[in-house]
Amino acid sequence: MVGVMLAGTAMAQTTASATTDLNLRAGPGPNYAIIDVIGASDTAMVEGCLTDANWCKVDYNGTMGWAYGDYLTVPVNGEPMVLYPNREVVEVKTVTYDSNDQATAAATIGTMGAIAGSLIVGGPAAIAVGALAGSALGAVSTPDETVVTYAVQNPVEPVFVGGEVVVGAGIPDTVTLYPVPDTEFRYVNLNGQYVFVGPEDRNIVYIER
Repeated sequence: MVGVMLAGTAMAQTTASATTDLNLRAGPGPNYAIIDVIGASDTAMVEGCLTDANWCKVDYNGTMGWAYGDYLTVPVNGEPMVLYPNREVVEVKTVTYDSNDQATAAATIGTMGAIAGSLIVGGPAAIAVGALAGSALGAVSTPDETVVTYAVQNPVEPVFVGGEVVVGAGIPDTVTLYPVPDTEFRYVNLNGQYVFVGPEDRNIVYIER
């Protein structure tokens, strides 16, 4: 079923907005390379979504890739609706992905193996309406360059978790965090990116892009 305009809505429901800075990946999963970043509140055209994973194929400023559907919203009657769980409501078509071709293999950044839990943001609907987005950003100061440099110069094995790496997301307890000496920050290589958390919880406060 292709995307169409719904009665009472002002625009085709295949245009979605990112609720936060959102990775655009080469394939539908956290182990695929990042080819761009959809800026918070920026829009992308949705080509369709998978049925068995929360990923949607989108066109962002002419670049085709895959974005995590729980951080995309579409306007319905003037209110943002999270795209992926409501894809049938907004009539976004179903797409498939061939994970066996050579281009796919070249686009991966590592073998996931077992998924070490899933990122937590208090539910995708919460961040979609802005309930958590602002508070997460201001809770802890951004790490300075020396903190980031330490992590890059002291690499750790990547860990892959379900979902997408975004500021404010909570890292599951199954993932080991590594301290940065003489600071309160901890870090981990998560889904192919170095992310940093503060001293009080396991919420991501900074992503090295």
